Amino acid sequence: MSKRPAAGPALPPRVLLGLALATSVGCARREKTAPPQQEAQVLALPSPPAAAPAPPDGPPKDLNVLLITVDSLRADMPWAGYARPIAPAMTAFADTAVTYSRFYSISSYTAMSLGGMLAGRYPSELDRSGHYFAHYPDSVLFFPELLQQAGVRTMSAQSHFYFDQRSGFRQAFDVYEIVPGLDEDHQTDKNITSPQQLELAIKMLSDKANVDGRFFAWFHFLDPHDKYQAHAGIGPYGSTTRDLYDVEVTFTDQHIGKLLEFVEGQSWGKKTAVVISADHGEAFGEHNRFRHGFDLWDVLTHVPMMIRAPGLTPRHIDEPRSAVDLAPTILELFGVPADPAMAGTSLVPELYGKPGPARDVILDLPRTSDSDRRRGLIRGSYKLVALGDDEAFQLYDLEKDPREEHDVQWQLPAKLLEMKAAYKELSAKMPSQCPKVRMKLQGKKKYRPC
Repeated sequence: MSKRPAAGPALPPRVLLGLALATSVGCARREKTAPPQQEAQVLALPSPPAAAPAPPDGPPKDLNVLLITVDSLRADMPWAGYARPIAPAMTAFADTAVTYSRFYSISSYTAMSLGGMLAGRYPSELDRSGHYFAHYPDSVLFFPELLQQAGVRTMSAQSHFYFDQRSGFRQAFDVYEIVPGLDEDHQTDKNITSPQQLELAIKMLSDKANVDGRFFAWFHFLDPHDKYQAHAGIGPYGSTTRDLYDVEVTFTDQHIGKLLEFVEGQSWGKKTAVVISADHGEAFGEHNRFRHGFDLWDVLTHVPMMIRAPGLTPRHIDEPRSAVDLAPTILELFGVPADPAMAGTSLVPELYGKPGPARDVILDLPRTSDSDRRRGLIRGSYKLVALGDDEAFQLYDLEKDPREEHDVQWQLPAKLLEMKAAYKELSAKMPSQCPKVRMKLQGKKKYRPC
């Protein structure tokens, strides 16, 4: 963990007194007739500053939570060093928040990463269909359902056809709306939805029935998802896929900025925690991949995470953390116990200043109709990727090789054995569920437990 630099410590009073006396002696040598009252002024010591109030040990009891996720938002954004200032609203937000420099999505595409995020578990563990656009039945417990049981109002607005009846996410929310008139395309997203998404979000948050008590709201902005489209008054930044994507990020950032301004202007705004993250990243030719899904490269799984809440000191946390931690974190912000089956660890203690120990991060891409299984383990600077049913492995040193271009398992056999042992131990604790529909599952073991 690294913190922003603080002001230097104040000098002890006796040091100040010594300096004052030295100054007065020097003045006396130059001006022996200095009037007594002037000498008295030189010797006068300032009153010690009042002690700063101690930061709170935890969140306030009446906190609300607003979760904003952005589809396909990579980790290399302006607040993390990207040179092009494509997201001024979120960059300004980062200056007021606790930011995570090594935060990972659970998987590499929406259905798996968000299903796991809402459940606080890995998608391989969850009852689901075997299609790429996985459906989660009512038997899957999502963390907003626990908030409902505790009397917290839950609401969400979404802007892709998958989020309608297909995903199964509706069951977790008291209020759930979809942007109307969406074009349904299984290969890309032709819709421009941030304006309508913003309108639905403000409508929900303006309804007294939703915000009169404690509430949890989740809005997933989709425009950075391909197809990358032009927007009037933005750019153009260039003609590459990254240039076109950056236009979409700027467009989405403008609407997120308006939502943040609205929240800050409400009476409940000062007691609302705001979380900004992403479901996965995006590839622009790295490893000969474009868009997302099917692999666990860092460009697809390393995502932003920023949390602003009453009592938090803005700073950076550099320990690897996972989106599987979000469910227990949000539940603890509401004072609601997590389900024992949840795999993550609440971030609340470290958000409020307690030491955050190192933890392994698991990446989980279950076998589906469109891709074979992949699993990953991140421990410190090393990343192990298991292919298929653990038929082959890759090992990368992310500190020395952030682009994951050099598999070092042959150069570091002891590290490989260590990582494989840790991976097998953690995988044994992740009971895999076979999808209900699995006739088209990819990989060698199509009809075996997966």
